[in-house]
Amino acid sequence: MKKFLIVGLGNIGAEYVNTRHNIGFKVVDFLANEEGADYQTVKLGSMAEVKIKGRTLLLLKPNTYMNLSGKAVQYWMEKEKISAENVLVITDDLNLPFGTLRIKPKGSDGGHNGLKSIQALLGTTEYPRFRFGISDEFKKGQQANYVLGDWTEEEKEALKERLKVASEAVKSFALAGLGNTMTSFNGK
Repeated sequence: MKKFLIVGLGNIGAEYVNTRHNIGFKVVDFLANEEGADYQTVKLGSMAEVKIKGRTLLLLKPNTYMNLSGKAVQYWMEKEKISAENVLVITDDLNLPFGTLRIKPKGSDGGHNGLKSIQALLGTTEYPRFRFGISDEFKKGQQANYVLGDWTEEEKEALKERLKVASEAVKSFALAGLGNTMTSFNGK
């Protein structure tokens, strides 16, 4: 059975639950809920296991806080013997309009501390990442407040459909491969 490590980036704690920065957690939570999977507390995070058509998806929410996400990713890749091409890291992206999806086989950290940590510990930028647009509707100097701020009511309403599409993209990654998923979901 082919294994995939699907990493939703976010911060633990009640104050972060509904923040834009926690969209990675939201995407894996949606998929786990959709598939009836429960999270277990594991080393360096929480994990749910989903089986879809002969594939095992390990849905990981690191509990290391965003800036140390690489510790959890590295640990679970090694423990489960999952190669980088079977890892998908889900994160927020200020440079994309709200709800826009962009999946890439590699890339820079784009200033994202979670991706910086993963890149530093893996020693490479060669791992698939899934960016979920949160837009950049903030005033100069307010980036941290915006990213760590709650969704607007309009965004909360739109998130329902966007999370469904994001969940389908994750399943496509495991079933149809990275290239087909990029073709089907990028910009959607």
